[in-house]
Amino acid sequence: MRPNIVTEAGVQTRVGQWWNAIPFLTSSVVVVCGVIYLICLLTGYDTFYQVCFLPSAVISWFQVYRFYTAVIFHGSLLHVLFNMMALVPMGSELERIMGSVRLLYLTFLLATTNAILHLLIASLAGYNPFYQYDHLLNECAIGFSGILFSMIVIETSLSGVNSRSVFGLFNVPAKLYPWILLIVFQLLMTNVSLLGHLCGILSGFSYSYGLFNFLMPSSSFFSNIESASWMSSCVRRPKFIMCTGGNPSSYIPTYSAQNTTSSGFSTGNAWRSLSSWLPQREASNHSSEDSRFPGRGRTLSTDRDPTAPAGETDRNLHARLLEDSSAPDRLSDATLNTMQEPRQVPIANAAVLPQSQGHVAASEEQIQKLVAMGFERTQVEVALAAADDDLTVAVEILMSQQA
Repeated sequence: MRPNIVTEAGVQTRVGQWWNAIPFLTSSVVVVCGVIYLICLLTGYDTFYQVCFLPSAVISWFQVYRFYTAVIFHGSLLHVLFNMMALVPMGSELERIMGSVRLLYLTFLLATTNAILHLLIASLAGYNPFYQYDHLLNECAIGFSGILFSMIVIETSLSGVNSRSVFGLFNVPAKLYPWILLIVFQLLMTNVSLLGHLCGILSGFSYSYGLFNFLMPSSSFFSNIESASWMSSCVRRPKFIMCTGGNPSSYIPTYSAQNTTSSGFSTGNAWRSLSSWLPQREASNHSSEDSRFPGRGRTLSTDRDPTAPAGETDRNLHARLLEDSSAPDRLSDATLNTMQEPRQVPIANAAVLPQSQGHVAASEEQIQKLVAMGFERTQVEVALAAADDDLTVAVEILMSQQA
């Protein structure tokens, strides 16, 4: 016996396919954050005091560069892995909709607005005359999670789903999904920046409700950047996504008439991405058509109900044949009409209209054989007409009628 053939792809091949499916900007952010963490790990740089987002330093020394350096640095391996695994599905979906250049601009916009909101809230909390929360001014925040929370809000608004799954454990309304995540992360990991995540949610809602529309350039602006000579090396990349011909309103549309399954920020989607790398058995695709009988089968009736079983349809056909055979006058009239106008008729009407007189005379010997077997002549004629003078098929029809 021939053994089953199992086609398996190695982990390296599956990882390569997964990586090639990630668009240009999303994969670039993953590479940049990973390389920066690796350099910090090899050099022993773990304080991050000079690059993190520190409100007191921004206010005192106007270190605006912290708006952006804080985004690409991460404090631990788990930190960078979790953020990048969450970025891949959401960033890929948004990049395919917006284009690589437009999403890059949106990323800088979200990083800027998140930092400004963070700075305003920390200043109000630290310098208010009632009670000063000085620790918010001296909080050193790093990581891409603030922008991820903004993307969660934008992607949830775009997908139009009514509910979202929180780590595959329970479902919550889509509008509450970012807030539930904010609470869950704060309870599970006390060292995360509550204010950084909160500002990311606020920026995401501001963008979704169109408050940032005046900050988004037109599509021609991004098209001019893509056509620039200094961008040619990036545009030629197979994973680069052009924004030309995309959304003309320059911002992501709200949900309209489609309820798509959203990628989301859940471990279920991360597990599905990881499981796709594993070797799997390739299921053989059997065709419904038998190679021994190519082509289409011919039926006796064109008005057959596709939902009815084959056996039931055959019994209905036989019943109609017997009803037609109970009217010999109509049968003889049809025969005379056919003799006067010889032409081909559909098989479905063969029980009422035999094809020609010569055709009936040529079947007289077959009729006599079937009559000798104990069948009535009228039923024999009808059965032979339906079977195209095939004696075997006619016997089957007659036997099924008696059954």
